[in-house]
Amino acid sequence: MEFKILFLLLLIPGSFGVAYGHTIDAVEEYRVEIGWMNEPVVSGETNAIEFYVNPLTPCPEILEPTKCAESQEFHNGIEGLKKTVKMQLVYKDESIFLPLSPDHDIPGKYYAFVNPTVSGFYQANILGSINETPISLSMHPPKVAERSYIEFPEPSDITIQQMIDGHTALIEDIGELKDSVNNLEETEQQMDIGYIGIGMGIVGIAIAVVALAKSKKN
Repeated sequence: MEFKILFLLLLIPGSFGVAYGHTIDAVEEYRVEIGWMNEPVVSGETNAIEFYVNPLTPCPEILEPTKCAESQEFHNGIEGLKKTVKMQLVYKDESIFLPLSPDHDIPGKYYAFVNPTVSGFYQANILGSINETPISLSMHPPKVAERSYIEFPEPSDITIQQMIDGHTALIEDIGELKDSVNNLEETEQQMDIGYIGIGMGIVGIAIAVVALAKSKKN
């Protein structure tokens, strides 16, 4: 039992590494790499796709270019691609072109800033040219998770049901306010009638007092 638990603990970190790792590929003599700037990436937060480009060192023992690129690390990045390379971010039937912003401290590293508003898998199409080499490559960064994945204790997003509940409560409050106004108006009317009755009573008493005084004189 202890051996199984230890095996799972050793296996879990590797699984996280795959889930939040960067995607690497090769374009002729260049190695390209993409990944989210902030990981894990969640919907509704401003983020950026990091884009790395550097020369690909030949791998005589690895025939597949992608495997060759994956066996290497980023170094000696290629500068000056801001005007020659663009990134098209695609989600289902929607797409947007994102300009690249170079990292001023790391040559060959660029950012494509974006706010992924929904969770799911996005596709990044790298289009243009690296120096004289054309590039038209589709890459897939790690999945964007739901924002509620990192919210505690409750999600802060207003759901449709919450909007409906709030609208219903507002209508009920307006109804209660109208009833209160109507009750107030009825009360005022009753008070006005009461005041008139009291006034008439006072007048009647005054007339009776005057009549009584005259009768005593007579």
